[in-house]
Amino acid sequence: MAKTLVVVGAGPGLGMGVARAFGRHGFQVGLIARNKDTLHTLVGELTETGVTAAAFPADIRDREALVSALSDARETLGPVDVLEYSPSPTGPITHAAQTTVASAAAQFELHVLGAVTAVEQVLPEMRARGKGTLLLTTGVSSTIAAPFLANVGLAMAGLRNWAHALHAELRPQGIHAATVTIASGIVPGDEVTDPDVIGARYYRLYQRRNRVEEVVGDLEAFRALVAERIDVPSRPAPPTAS
Repeated sequence: MAKTLVVVGAGPGLGMGVARAFGRHGFQVGLIARNKDTLHTLVGELTETGVTAAAFPADIRDREALVSALSDARETLGPVDVLEYSPSPTGPITHAAQTTVASAAAQFELHVLGAVTAVEQVLPEMRARGKGTLLLTTGVSSTIAAPFLANVGLAMAGLRNWAHALHAELRPQGIHAATVTIASGIVPGDEVTDPDVIGARYYRLYQRRNRVEEVVGDLEAFRALVAERIDVPSRPAPPTAS
């Protein structure tokens, strides 16, 4: 029986790169995202290449809808062998000093609680089988503090931390949890950041079950960008002796 990949937060860039990579290796593919029309277009593209695929529309922030979509995917395609979670940031992105409870909660809802919801649905069956893979995607702000991506980084750092914790806890049970940090834009045709090139790296990570993290892009280049965008205040003059 063919194995099943479910991509939560599927889109025409990264999500489809991952879907095509696994599809080329015989996986069935389930796609979950909010836009029904986009999903059906993506399913059509996969089907044309010979990949068995199906769409399960759901707003990831609606936990009941996400649970229902994952249940439908399980019923249609069978047990989930690989869960890949990679929604794009949506909603206001705030600077550090302008971050509010509402802006932080919005990103936490999407990146952390959505991932927890998805994992909660597939993990019991993976544990029962003694195998399975969880691939949780974050952005570069999960690793490098960027004041202009503060509320996103706050959530993604939590997701990255949880992925590392899952890896440590679940590895002895035969389940591979890992995280992919995307430290670049997704650029079709680029030798590093083309969606299909990145998708192939996800597949290699799936194969390398002892590996907990993959980084796509140049962390040091982003660190330099952050440094350029920060206004460093002048140091106060030292106090004079009285």
